[in-house]
Amino acid sequence: MTRSLTALAFAALISSAGLAGTANAAEPIVGQWKAPGGGIVKVSACGNAFCAQVISGEHKGKSVGTMRGSGTDYTGTVIDPRDEKSYQGSATIAGNGKTLKLTGCALKIFCKTQTWTKI
Repeated sequence: MTRSLTALAFAALISSAGLAGTANAAEPIVGQWKAPGGGIVKVSACGNAFCAQVISGEHKGKSVGTMRGSGTDYTGTVIDPRDEKSYQGSATIAGNGKTLKLTGCALKIFCKTQTWTKI
């Protein structure tokens, strides 16, 4: 009982100190990705999620979504930077962490997938 209370207190301390976001930095989705159009997207931890922002190319500075998850599978919102419309999305890390397959769906039936490459 004492051991589990100590573990719980430690987890609360990490969370309140802001160190939980640092743990998320080790997630495979975090980093810079090259999108098919040539733009570079940076994915970073933001709160309890991962935020993606275009850092080079035609749509520099625009958000392209927010995902939650861990390991190789993530879900959330995908934003098309051309018209800023939002879609339900998912991302899957593959190829030993070198590729990200990003899918956005309208009405859960009209879906489009892009493959991004880790830089």
